[in-house]
Amino acid sequence: MSVRRDIRHGVRIGRAEFVRSVRRQIKNKRRLLGLSFAVLFFGGNLIFVLPTAYILGQTARSITTIPYLAPAATVLPVGILVLALFRTLERIGSSDTEDLLLTTVHPRAVVVGLIAAEVGRVTVWFGLPLGAVFLTFALGLGSPSLLLAVGLLLLPIVCWAAAWGYACGLALLRVFRRLPTIHRVLKVGGVVAMLGLVIASQFVGRYVVEEGVSIRAILELLTFAPLTDYVALAFVGTRLEQPTSVAALGVLGILLATTPIGLAVATRQASTLWFTDRPHSSESPAETTSTGGFQAPRLFAWRKSGRIAWGILLRGVRNPGELGHLVMILFFIGPLGTTVVQSSGDALGPLVAGTGVGIGTYLAGATFGLNPLGDGRPQLPLLLLTTTETRTVVRGRVVAGLAIGIPIAVLGSLASGLLGTSPIYAIVFAVVGVGMCFAAALFAVGIGALYPIYEEREFWGTETVVPSTLVMMGYLFIVGGGTIIGLIVTWYTLTGHISITPILSVSVGVYLLLTIGVSYGSYRYALRQYRGYTID
Repeated sequence: MSVRRDIRHGVRIGRAEFVRSVRRQIKNKRRLLGLSFAVLFFGGNLIFVLPTAYILGQTARSITTIPYLAPAATVLPVGILVLALFRTLERIGSSDTEDLLLTTVHPRAVVVGLIAAEVGRVTVWFGLPLGAVFLTFALGLGSPSLLLAVGLLLLPIVCWAAAWGYACGLALLRVFRRLPTIHRVLKVGGVVAMLGLVIASQFVGRYVVEEGVSIRAILELLTFAPLTDYVALAFVGTRLEQPTSVAALGVLGILLATTPIGLAVATRQASTLWFTDRPHSSESPAETTSTGGFQAPRLFAWRKSGRIAWGILLRGVRNPGELGHLVMILFFIGPLGTTVVQSSGDALGPLVAGTGVGIGTYLAGATFGLNPLGDGRPQLPLLLLTTTETRTVVRGRVVAGLAIGIPIAVLGSLASGLLGTSPIYAIVFAVVGVGMCFAAALFAVGIGALYPIYEEREFWGTETVVPSTLVMMGYLFIVGGGTIIGLIVTWYTLTGHISITPILSVSVGVYLLLTIGVSYGSYRYALRQYRGYTID
């Protein structure tokens, strides 16, 4: 087949893939609801950004007066390249209709189609809001045609980054297929690196504030002048126009010349990946034996719910990818960790206790409770047809979460005693932490049963069922807010900074009533959802 015909087929494949993804979002009312919340949450920022962009367009006198334009011009292609690489690993390494496509058209057409569909999806998410910002800036500048010029200049960058990002992503997928150990190591290393990045960002922010380091000076070190000259081509014909440099034309030439090369490399990588079987293990089936380990220890074996909890814990250990959604907590552990490290004296002990209680409370519900029906769907038809009562199944999931959260909350509280906290204070924090873990675990199964997710998707390189982002964010804000209020009241009560008054007693009573009532109500709702579960 000719290249022109492959591109034409690829455009059709991309349009079909894009339309199918849009229909998948619109067809599912729950996804549509979550999408609406995301649009409202992030779209609200445009209320503040658009007026700023308009004023900036009115006041700009030269390209150098536009804040951070030069660093952004350098970071943009690198960012799109990295985004394309990760999206290849996560989503577009293959198509759902791969067998049909590969027996109908050339692999080059499939590559073009998958890249085009992903570019369309990313354009909807990022291109529309950025387009609104650029249009507002252009109106302030008095040159509406600037939006068209920006689009024409971004097109070569997007095509280049998409082609080479897809090629690099497919190359990594081939490496992961041949050496799965590297894949597992990289996933663990990615989590550790993210945690380190979050923690480092806290120290960098404090260093910048205390030392008076200029952020603009740091970003200027990342500036690549030819890319800045290339971006400046968008302002030709406006009052910010500057002479066209040879470097800008050189960048354009390099982008146009290397994009077909990247597409050819991606096609070769895709052909090798899609038409090559996975390597088989040299170990024969007869040599594969069970390692056992399902026998519940005595601590869990005394009740059937405990044995169910042990099975859930064991499955989590054997398939750690199912716990990938807990990565979200890293963004909160980082700031807390730096606060604890930088604290000293009497504040260190209470901070350690509060951090232990907070993390334990979060994990008690988030580990296994935010998608109870979705996580257990492969086993639910068998499990719910047994004589085991529904409440025993739900309690097993609650106990599994408590087995993670309570030790962290208790050990964190007791460890604060080694840092100067009074033993009485440490014990009280531990008791409060246990109560919060129970409340969080019961609340989690309820909110998770309210919005179950059954479909597997790629998450952090693993095909798994991930709880809804809406559920995770709601749980985080409700449980996190309640935990912070409880810890503050506990500390101030212990230290005598607040006196017990009728208003305080009523407020604490309302807080406890809401905590217990909402948690128990969520647990009852989860029971009702389990009992009403039907198999399609």
